[in-house]
Amino acid sequence: MLKIENVETAVQKNRAELFRFGTALLFIVGIMLFTIVRTDGGVDGILLVAAAMIGGYMAMNIGANDVANNVGPAVGSHAITLTGAIFIAAFFEAGGALIAGGDVVGTIKSGIIDPDLVADRDTFIWLMMAALLAAAVWLNFATVIGAPVSTTHSIVGGVLGAGIAAAGWGIADWSVMGQIVTSWVISPVLGGLIAAGFLYVIKRTITYKKDVLSAANRMVPILVSIMAWSFATYLILKGLTKVVVIPFPLALLIGFGLAICVYAILRPHIARRTANLDNHKSSVNDLFTIPLIFAAALLSFAHGANDVANAVGPLAGINDAIVGGDIIVNASIPLWVMAVGAIGIALGLALYGPKLIRTVGSEITELDKTRAFCIALAAAITVIIASQLGLPVSSTHIAVGGVFGVGFLREYIKSNYADMLDQIRDHHADTDPEAVEQLLAEFEAADVATKGDMLRSMKAQSSSDRVLGKRERRELGRVHRVELVKRNLLLRIAAAWIITVPVAALLSAMFFFMIRGMMLP
Repeated sequence: MLKIENVETAVQKNRAELFRFGTALLFIVGIMLFTIVRTDGGVDGILLVAAAMIGGYMAMNIGANDVANNVGPAVGSHAITLTGAIFIAAFFEAGGALIAGGDVVGTIKSGIIDPDLVADRDTFIWLMMAALLAAAVWLNFATVIGAPVSTTHSIVGGVLGAGIAAAGWGIADWSVMGQIVTSWVISPVLGGLIAAGFLYVIKRTITYKKDVLSAANRMVPILVSIMAWSFATYLILKGLTKVVVIPFPLALLIGFGLAICVYAILRPHIARRTANLDNHKSSVNDLFTIPLIFAAALLSFAHGANDVANAVGPLAGINDAIVGGDIIVNASIPLWVMAVGAIGIALGLALYGPKLIRTVGSEITELDKTRAFCIALAAAITVIIASQLGLPVSSTHIAVGGVFGVGFLREYIKSNYADMLDQIRDHHADTDPEAVEQLLAEFEAADVATKGDMLRSMKAQSSSDRVLGKRERRELGRVHRVELVKRNLLLRIAAAWIITVPVAALLSAMFFFMIRGMMLP
């Protein structure tokens, strides 16, 4: 009986996998048929059909891997269901691409190679196809192993590798590549520090207070208003730049005006909500549910407006090169090309996105709504700061860095708190055990300021009253060190980030030589 159940489970799993693969294949075949109708045949027609199919494949992989960073924390904190997150992200990703994706896109990402050194139009087309295919294959592999990686870095590696294969090492702008390498450190560190900083502020100003609800009435409207300010500025600067260009000071001012409106509306609403809640820190979590849903939607919209270019940029360049007969640095985006990118991202998210959503949302560290709020807020603020300082950052690295940041802060706080309790037990070792437990209960119920006073008072007493010295207390700290962040995932993701550009470049060079070999007479 058990064997039959195992067979049924395996069949159901394979059936679901077959459905996903079949749906993705139908999408690629649909692109092929649609593009065939649009072409006049010949070699150029074959190239355009192949490029369109690769572009659709790339778009699906962006949806499967990159979009998880926008909705993963909201899903992991149970602010929204996985199904709801997929619908929201798919809708806003496609909306961002179609509404704010722009009419023109750069075909050679970030200026990493010199287009003047590309020999001719055919070489340019082969280069773009190789770059697109290499980036898509690498993203596919990263999704399979559960590693969220940067789509931008993948396409950068693809263009770099194919460019070097086409024209030698001199075609690359190594100063730009140096900036991209620095982003491997800047993005996650900045995102992690900002997310951890906001979580620490929330703990000190709300959850560590005796009257949690009064503190929430005062601080939550301020925090959500800061989020409204940062997201409005982020959306203006990164999500609408291809529709309307607004200077940074004006974007800040518009965001600030919106933040004031949000504060005025939210303050009485929060007061009404907290009137029916228990005075416990878990009650604060529910106050961040709606802001998290808005954050997931807005991050997805901005991502669709910007990163869809990673899928359709090379395809648009190939289309313009075939139509115009020349190398294209800035290509116009036909509606059908943008539709391939938008639909592909939404479909990839729906079919293969749940794996990475779970990785970001729940497998790295446990997230509640407060922690997820800090991660979403850090994502917007980090991009704003970095863009104004001219620092290259990756939205994927920022979001995942934020998850690790809040996880490591929790580790530190829990280990530190356990050490405090042991110091109290050590100091009162000769006291009646019941009295010690009562003292520990008072310590746990006290707010942060009172806890500090209690510890300072205890430490002010003579050191001879203490049983443990500094070395023993240090060893005790090692015993109580907790691990709330999965180290194996940390190492896997970090390794994937480091090798993204080199692996994509190597794959791209191989694909370029294969394509050139097939196309040369």
